Amino acid sequence: MTTLAVVLKDEIRRLARKEIRAQTGRTSKAVAQYRREIARLKREQRAQEKRIARLVEQLREGTSIAAATTSTSINGENRFSARSVRAQRRRTGLSAADYAKLIGVSPLTIYNWEHNKSRPRQGQFSALVALRGLGKREAQIKLSEMNTPKSAPAKTGRRGRPRKPK
Repeated sequence: MTTLAVVLKDEIRRLARKEIRAQTGRTSKAVAQYRREIARLKREQRAQEKRIARLVEQLREGTSIAAATTSTSINGENRFSARSVRAQRRRTGLSAADYAKLIGVSPLTIYNWEHNKSRPRQGQFSALVALRGLGKREAQIKLSEMNTPKSAPAKTGRRGRPRKPK
């Protein structure tokens, strides 16, 4: 009789474990799905917070919400793109320093534009647009025109009088 009781207890234990596994399996699958959903929602929330922060910053700088949301359009018909700035500079065969001279900004500004860390102001953007149709030769000619020294004014002393020759 003891063997029958032991067999029955083992069978009941086995069936109970099987039933518990089935119940907890469904629950663990649901928990995993909920965790994935929570992670996705958190990512969306962070992206929305970044967008809001960018819009607030642009509003502080004085741009309108319409300009802030489009962010690629500066004057309506032309768009700013970091990739196009880099491609344009490479197409003309200029270094960042030479390209910066043509536009009238620093080489670091060109770097920041190309790596999408900053955007040009309205005047700088119009200079960029003006250079879009420029070829290699025209760019070199413009650069050499900018580098040609103009007649230097006479050197003066401390009081504004011309210096005496030595």
